Amino acid sequence: MSKTSEKTDSKYDYDYFVIGGGSGGVRSSRIAAQHGARVALAEDKKLGGTCVNVGCVPKKLFCYASHYRELFHDAHGYGWPKIDMNYNDHNWKQFIENKNAEIQRLNNAYEKTQKDNNVEIIKGHATLKDQHTVVVNNKEYKSKYILLAVGGYPVVPKIEGREHIITSDDAFFLEKLPKNIIIVGGGYIATEFACIFNGFGCNVTLILRGKTILRSFDEDIQAKLTEELKKNGIHFRYETEVEHVAKLSDGSYRVRIKNDTTTINTNLVMFAIGRQPNTQNIGLDKIGIKFDQKGIIEVDDYSQTNISNIYAVGDCTGRKALTPVAIQEGHYLANMLFNNEQPRKVDYGTVGTTVFSEPAIGTCGLTEQEAREKYGPDGYDVY
Repeated sequence: MSKTSEKTDSKYDYDYFVIGGGSGGVRSSRIAAQHGARVALAEDKKLGGTCVNVGCVPKKLFCYASHYRELFHDAHGYGWPKIDMNYNDHNWKQFIENKNAEIQRLNNAYEKTQKDNNVEIIKGHATLKDQHTVVVNNKEYKSKYILLAVGGYPVVPKIEGREHIITSDDAFFLEKLPKNIIIVGGGYIATEFACIFNGFGCNVTLILRGKTILRSFDEDIQAKLTEELKKNGIHFRYETEVEHVAKLSDGSYRVRIKNDTTTINTNLVMFAIGRQPNTQNIGLDKIGIKFDQKGIIEVDDYSQTNISNIYAVGDCTGRKALTPVAIQEGHYLANMLFNNEQPRKVDYGTVGTTVFSEPAIGTCGLTEQEAREKYGPDGYDVY
């Protein structure tokens, strides 16, 4: 263990102040504390961040739940009684209550783990006053190092009727399952939720601005997955943009398509068009931390900002917005700062990723197109 605690600077309240209790912040704060650092973590919501509360964990629970209708149907071929279920057979209220209980269990577990490792949890919104001072609930805290691990939130389009749409965050807390849903977007989140709602028996229409889902994936994977989604009954509208959403007297919604006279009626409209850094109102501009027009914090290969004692990890840095990546970034940083380890870069080129569609797909490394560009037409094989 590092001797950090023996050489702490008395002019600081903490050696390490972490803003944000998501995957990167929780890991980095815990590892730093294990190395002997005096650590505080500020969070104004629940611990666990996007992954635990409105991301990976509830998403997987939704995926599992949506699979059972087909599994029960297929079980007949394996000798089980024939059970055909439809939209009306699912107890959505019970499922959401059970999901919420599991998330709360994880929130509690995260908090206990942090406290067991001597990380002080400060509940409230944190802002930067200067390069060594953080303000939470009108109280100032001095820290030698500061980590920004504030995560992100869903992009909401600037269209008429935006108050009538939901995002992926909202989808986890719906009071009832929609009979019909329009999902706008073609990335991971839109594709996964299209499959989830389809699995529950909902009528799903996926509206894409471009010509394909999952633009960064291999073309063969895009084509095959699209084929399977259509077989499952998901409807597609390509090169289409929504310009207006109106709520009707019966509680349903009417969606108007841009540059078209077409309208579509539905029970729910969900936009899944990306996420953006949660970097507003934390004092970045006040102390001169560099960030781009999207709010992405600029960092070097070792997660350091342009202010030498302030670092940033996870989704707010615009690198790979994946939980294991944020965890590794935070872990490497804590080891470097508090265990005298050599700086280590995260190799983003070898990060595997999965889309929990139906069927699920995954990838690691180069796509066929990228391999062709890098090695030439004879420099790679396809199996």
